[in-house]
Amino acid sequence: MFTGPRALIDHDALRANLALVRRHAPASRIWAVVKADAYGHGLLEVAATLSQAHGLAVARVEEGVRLREAGLGLPILVLEGAIFPGEVEVAARHRLELALHQEEQVALLEQSRAHPPLRVWIKVDTGMHRLGVQPEAVPALIDRLARCSRLVGPPGLMTHLANADCPEDGLTLRQCERLRALAPPGALLSIGNSAGILAFPAARTDWVRPGIMLYGSSPFARPTAAELGLRPVMTLQTRLIAIKPLRRGDAVGYAGTWVCPEDMAIGVAGIGYGDGYPRHAPSGTPVLVAGRRAPLVGRVSMDMISIDLRGLPDVKLGDPVTLWGKGISVDEIAASAGTISYELLCRVTPRVRREHLGALPRERRVL
Repeated sequence: MFTGPRALIDHDALRANLALVRRHAPASRIWAVVKADAYGHGLLEVAATLSQAHGLAVARVEEGVRLREAGLGLPILVLEGAIFPGEVEVAARHRLELALHQEEQVALLEQSRAHPPLRVWIKVDTGMHRLGVQPEAVPALIDRLARCSRLVGPPGLMTHLANADCPEDGLTLRQCERLRALAPPGALLSIGNSAGILAFPAARTDWVRPGIMLYGSSPFARPTAAELGLRPVMTLQTRLIAIKPLRRGDAVGYAGTWVCPEDMAIGVAGIGYGDGYPRHAPSGTPVLVAGRRAPLVGRVSMDMISIDLRGLPDVKLGDPVTLWGKGISVDEIAASAGTISYELLCRVTPRVRREHLGALPRERRVL
């Protein structure tokens, strides 16, 4: 029997979250973002389920190539574009669409022998100040691309929202207005990320790019994922591997950072930072033991965590321990650990076994 940690990936929840995107942006086409191994959920399995979207978005060319080699036939957008010589040709062979965020990438296109021709999107820096060409450079760049024989169709325009998770911040609407003002007649626009889709009608453009909401996490501090109608896709679980009686005054774990206030039992669960659980999760971070909440105590080890079992006298060896997912939100754990859900989901390591529930049969994964 497999006794180590496992991540249960609920593909019915994935479909439900995609349907929620459609309800919020019914007139938009959807790039389902599956970069970073589908936020730690498993690239190929998740991409097959999300092929119900209009396209998939990845960060890097090699991620797009992996999808094509697995038989995924719908449009694939590379958000960082082609950076180095040769990547344009690889992208063209695999029919990948490319974002352009600096002039050097245009030169790569002009110098390439890409076949077949590619579709491209100009990424505009409307306020994020990370990647993107300056707004004033866009008209000349569009003219330059019109003379490039390696392209098919006019470029789309896209931008990335910097503060959409703060609905009261006026920057998001200014970013939307800046991009719209640059668009020539008929140009396709892509703005909305998860927060933009949920909170800003102006961001629901021709194409939207949901990420974290597809995986059942809220992009906001409030409302919660459950209040938004999102369903958790990953449930991270392990088992109790020991129940240890301790005395008042006994220190638990490395450096003895937590001391038993009374005679009590401590449970040891088989998961740690070697599996991707955050080492910096403090004492008091909640877990579920056999479906009931209990607090973490002491420091997280590489392979183990310790749990305060007071109030749970009937637990036994082998009982399931849920770190996040159904019954306990990954957003709550992230807040307790001083991080964000994106990081927790993405850092679950390969030694945690993924079990895909409700995934497409293998014969339906090739499109």
